Amino acid sequence: MTDASAGMRYSHAMPATEELIHQTLAKTLLAGRLAPGTQLVETRLAEIFGVTRERVRKVLHRLGHERLLDVVPNRGAFVASPTLDQAREIYEARRIVEGGIVGRLAGRLSAAQIAALRAHSAREKQALRQGDRAVSIRLSGEFHSLLAECAASPLVLRQLQELVSRTSMLVAFFEPAASSECACEEHEAILGALAQGDTGRAIKSMHTHLSLIETRLTPRAATPLPLAAPEEELKRAWAAAQRGQRSAGKATPRKAAKR
Repeated sequence: MTDASAGMRYSHAMPATEELIHQTLAKTLLAGRLAPGTQLVETRLAEIFGVTRERVRKVLHRLGHERLLDVVPNRGAFVASPTLDQAREIYEARRIVEGGIVGRLAGRLSAAQIAALRAHSAREKQALRQGDRAVSIRLSGEFHSLLAECAASPLVLRQLQELVSRTSMLVAFFEPAASSECACEEHEAILGALAQGDTGRAIKSMHTHLSLIETRLTPRAATPLPLAAPEEELKRAWAAAQRGQRSAGKATPRKAAKR
C-alpha cells in the first residue's frame, strides 16, 4: 500500500520468483513477525531466497515504496518503525480525504461496483476466519483504495494510497488482532450507507471507522512477542511460500496435449 499504483507497476514487471519473494516478505512484515528497526541485509536475503543481491534489492525498494520498509541510502533497508504520534496526524488526514470520497460516492455507485465491494468484504471476513492477519490487514487497506478508485480521480487515489500505506504497519504493530472483526463490521456499515445513498450516514460511518481504528492502536498492543531471529523467521516463511506454490501448481489441471 503504497503507492499501491507503484506497487502494481512493479508487480506486473517482476519475474514470478521476485513476486513470490515480495509476497513472503510483505506477509511476514504485516504479520508483525519482524521487530521494528530490524535491518534486512541483502546478502543474507539473497542466500535465503536463492537469488542475486540485485533481485533482492528490487524487492526491498518495492517494499520501501509500499512503506513496509524504511530504505535509507548508503545504509540499507529496515523494518518500518511507526509511532503512535504519527498515527494521530495520518488518521486525521484520512478522515478528511475519505469523508470526501464517500460523500461523493453515496448514491452514485453502480450495481457492479457495489457487488465488487461486497465481494471484497467477503474476502476480508474469510481471512479473519482463517486467522491470516497479514492478509486481513492488506485486504482492509485495499477496501479503502477500492472506494477511492470508484471516485474516478487519479489524484485522490494516489493521495489515499499514500495514507493507507502509512497506516498498514501502524495496524500491524499497534492494533490487537481481535480488533480486525470490528473493522469488517465497520466496512459493512459504510457500504450499506453508500448503497442506500445516505450521504450523511456514509460520511459519519467512515469518520467513526477511522477514529475507532485510531483508538484501537495502543502501546499495550505493541508489547513485543518473543520473535525468532529474522533469518530463521524468513527461512520458515520462504519454505511455506514455496510449499504453497508447489501445491497450487499441482492443483492446476494441465491442458490435454494436441494430437
